[in-house]
Amino acid sequence: MSLLANKLWVPVRVLLPGRSDLADLRRDPRRDLLAGLTVAIVALPLALGFGVSSGLGAEAGLATAVVAGALAAVFGGSNLQVSGPTGAMTVVLVPIVAEHGPGGVLTVGLMAGVMLVALALLKAGRYMRYVPAPVVEGFTLGIACVIGLQQVPNALGVPKPEGDRVLAVAWRAVAEFARTPNWTAVGFSAAVAAVMLVGARWRPTVPFSILAVIAATVVAQAAGLDGARPIGDLPSGLPAPSLAFLDLGALGNLLAPAVAVAALAALESLLSASVADGMTVGQRHDPDRELFGQGLANIVAPLFGGVPATGAIARTAVNVRTGAGSRLAALTHAAILGAIVFAAAPLVSRIPLAALAGVLLATAIRMVEVGSLRAMARATRSDAVILVLTAAGTLALDLVYAVIIGLAVAVALALRAVAQQARLDQVPLDQGDHSAEEHALLAEHIVAYRLDGPLFFAAAHRFLLELSEVADVRVVILRMSRVTTVDATGALVLKDAVDKLHRRGIVVMTSGVRPGQRQAFDSVGALDLLRIEGREYATTPEAIRAARDHLETAGVLPAPPTAARTGTTAPEESAS
Repeated sequence: MSLLANKLWVPVRVLLPGRSDLADLRRDPRRDLLAGLTVAIVALPLALGFGVSSGLGAEAGLATAVVAGALAAVFGGSNLQVSGPTGAMTVVLVPIVAEHGPGGVLTVGLMAGVMLVALALLKAGRYMRYVPAPVVEGFTLGIACVIGLQQVPNALGVPKPEGDRVLAVAWRAVAEFARTPNWTAVGFSAAVAAVMLVGARWRPTVPFSILAVIAATVVAQAAGLDGARPIGDLPSGLPAPSLAFLDLGALGNLLAPAVAVAALAALESLLSASVADGMTVGQRHDPDRELFGQGLANIVAPLFGGVPATGAIARTAVNVRTGAGSRLAALTHAAILGAIVFAAAPLVSRIPLAALAGVLLATAIRMVEVGSLRAMARATRSDAVILVLTAAGTLALDLVYAVIIGLAVAVALALRAVAQQARLDQVPLDQGDHSAEEHALLAEHIVAYRLDGPLFFAAAHRFLLELSEVADVRVVILRMSRVTTVDATGALVLKDAVDKLHRRGIVVMTSGVRPGQRQAFDSVGALDLLRIEGREYATTPEAIRAARDHLETAGVLPAPPTAARTGTTAPEESAS
């Protein structure tokens, strides 16, 4: 039993914090504390806003930022990552709230956390790097549009209409505003968004979001404006951990949403950690450990009423820009937000919802990197198609379907591009020591084809069609030294082509089959007929000599003098 426990413990131990993490905390604590304070100031309105947008309330956003932010900082795989509620996750949560209620969201978060831990133990983090850049850019653009549309009701100061489709909800909110305009709310949201956008260009290091929110709150309270609805009462502290929300009977229905949340948390967290690595020198995150940390964070956060969390790109970028060098900065961010929850809940509850809507509108606008989108659209037509489809899918369907669509299209276009590189070219026979007359006779009865590139399912049937149309010759030589890869479909197609030619009375010979590709051919018996008849050769010159001998034996060609058989072949052919 102890041996089994030790085997189970080894992969977990690799994912836990080590002494080097503690040493990093002592390196420059003053700089990390200052960075953590700055990030907390930036994160407060975002945590409140995303909590409100998710449907579980501002307190859920704060609980997520505190609990998930602290756990992901300790157990995650990046020294600079800052985790909490994000806009991308909010996009996924809204339909879950509409269908399953708040308890369903908390259950989904816990299930997703377990899945993330399992992915970490399976060392799946490395595979996230294969997501194409156009898919990432496309869903980022789509998320920005969805976040902006989600803020329309609060920005216009109208009650949120029923529904989980953002386009329909935003349209109904506009119609309600047309009937009963609330220019106070519009003024607050527009002013806060404008201050953030202009301020970010003027002084990027100044947290204009919290300054704008504070100013809006003071004005609303001092003027007693009826149109500026506040957040409402917030609890002074985190609730006691509880599993009361867990409905075991609903786990089956929540499995698909949990998979979607886990996939998004993994993708966004690893993307954010990669961005942090790119902004620094010498920092490299551990993808499997990052999944483990995010998994623990998402298991524990729902116990305190928090929504599913991910690594937050915007907050992580602020953390890096303000000089953070260790996990102490992210821990400080979580601790300061925790202190706000306990000490300043009454003040926070007075923040106008329209002001938070302005913060998220500005955040959505800043998420759109026009330069990156333009570069991606200009790169290739395929990249542009993937980007547009992913963005449109995010807006019209949901994020998970959008990513699936983007990946499927990317794979299909990539296979098409690879398949187009595969060629079947007729090549001239080696002149060797033959006279022009002898060579003309050989060329009349022997044709050589060179297979270039991959022989796999996306391109194999084109080979079969071309080989089936071979003219009436006696011998076909297939030069296969340049075949890069073979799958079962390609091997089967080759077997069919050989059988068809054989039935037509045409002898098929091969040259240059690579040892590493024989397994695929042997698995379907593609070369069995040639092996039985001794028609496999290591080089093309050997195959040509065998083809000539065959034609001489059949009486098609006259037997040359013995001396002619001792001639040499061209150097380049002997290598193929």
